[in-house]
Amino acid sequence: MKKILSILLLLIGFYASRAEIPERPVPPKLVNDFAGILNQSESNNLETKLVQFARETSTQIVVVTVPDLEGYDAGDYAFRLGEKWGVGQQGENNGLVILVKPKIGNEQGRVFIATGYGLEGILPDAVVNGTIIDNEMIPYFKQDNYYQGLESGVNVLMDITKGEYTADYYQENYTKKGSGIPVFIILIFFFIILPIMRGRKRRFYSPGKNLPFWLALGMLSGGRSHGGSFGNFSSGSGSFGGGGFGGFGGGSFGGGGAGGSW
Repeated sequence: MKKILSILLLLIGFYASRAEIPERPVPPKLVNDFAGILNQSESNNLETKLVQFARETSTQIVVVTVPDLEGYDAGDYAFRLGEKWGVGQQGENNGLVILVKPKIGNEQGRVFIATGYGLEGILPDAVVNGTIIDNEMIPYFKQDNYYQGLESGVNVLMDITKGEYTADYYQENYTKKGSGIPVFIILIFFFIILPIMRGRKRRFYSPGKNLPFWLALGMLSGGRSHGGSFGNFSSGSGSFGGGGFGGFGGGSFGGGGAGGSW
């Protein structure tokens, strides 16, 4: 009996030590930087991007940073927050929660992307974890560049959920950055070095006359870019245009998503 009571007391103490999941922000916001890793301009830029995306698609992507997970697993924290805030639309369940706990001292940094029920088929866990998080976000987080990592990950998530390309297509074509020959080296070779070599031999080609460089770049890149001003949404000036975020829609989360650490 004493053992049972001891276990119960330990369990009670464990759950009591956990902090409550934060309440919905008032007024509602899509970028909630509780850890203070973004400056005001960065926070405004992300907010603008996500508000515009929510208006155009009804899909809600929420970015939340916390200084401590307070005893929660990162995934559990993200799911609980998504449910408590009602991220996404009721019935559509098209919400995404990006949770970041930055690396502080010797503590590991953690990131988790929780997907609502309605997005689990569009964003498989393996793609979220093995490619979007590992390829787009953590490399920047390791450099303490949290804004760029968040923006890069957000842009890919927006592209996939909008149907610009599928998760499988992204996984096959836009992963393992830096593993091959950089695009700019290929461009330099084909549009500068090779024409010069040909010109010396036959005076056949004059670089820059037959095909504009910017057009060639667009053709080689397939018209896709998911960073900075070349993405589907400009970073903007921090202005919300027709008003700020209107509020969460009551979406639900069922356990889909993945995370990583650094």
